[in-house]
Amino acid sequence: MSQPAVSMQIKQLESNVGLPLFEQVGKKIHLTEAGQHMRQYGRHMSDLLDEADEVFEAIKGVERGELSISVATTAGHFVTRLLAAFSRQHEGITISLDITNREALRHQLEQNERDLVIMGQPPEGLDVDAEEIMENPLVMIAPSNHPLVAEKNIPLSHFSHEHYVVREMGSGTRFAIERFFDQYGVSFNTGIVMTSNEAIKQAVEAGLGLGIVSIHTLELELETQRLKMLDVEDFPISRQWYILQRKGKRLSPVAQEFKAFVIEKASQFIRLPG
Repeated sequence: MSQPAVSMQIKQLESNVGLPLFEQVGKKIHLTEAGQHMRQYGRHMSDLLDEADEVFEAIKGVERGELSISVATTAGHFVTRLLAAFSRQHEGITISLDITNREALRHQLEQNERDLVIMGQPPEGLDVDAEEIMENPLVMIAPSNHPLVAEKNIPLSHFSHEHYVVREMGSGTRFAIERFFDQYGVSFNTGIVMTSNEAIKQAVEAGLGLGIVSIHTLELELETQRLKMLDVEDFPISRQWYILQRKGKRLSPVAQEFKAFVIEKASQFIRLPG
């Protein structure tokens, strides 16, 4: 819609409500109290329309419809293969995939914006339905020429003075690592903070520090031997992958089918060198 058309719609809506929904402060537009309530009602109405669409699609079956999925960045490596296999079985389905960080996933779950989310530990304080789909081991990595590569069963205490390339605060992986080191009473020293696992792997390869990442992100690096996994006592760090939805959310037939597909077959789409 054009800007004048939007302005006209707003005026008509405010006229029907009998209250101002927006206020301008300087150059910024803000919702009034009435506007905030209207936004909530608008979302509810939109959700009801989406639910109606889902019911009609259910009558048609699972060969048509839309599927919106969000996944943690570390899960992108295998989820794209899952979606490719699923879409080959259901060619009439339109898929929307968002690969993003934990904070964004939490927000999407709060706002009920996506059908399903695949991530590590479910966020605390949110009412969600979560099911484990497979293990997600965290392993320690080093450049292929690192002196510890040839060592076996290295004591964790050996790493109390090492520096690590790590994810940002709030990352589920970082939280799991810090909790693990604290559990064993070993210092964990942050060297460089990166916002993606790809950046961490490149930094470790360049010799900027050690890294601890999901083994599911290492397929190419292990195959080409650009990075090596260290044999560390009490490693890997045990984690799980989950598939989540808001509690009470009514999944479309397509989303139900995909969820069942993921729970049954996710582990088949992990590829690692022997």
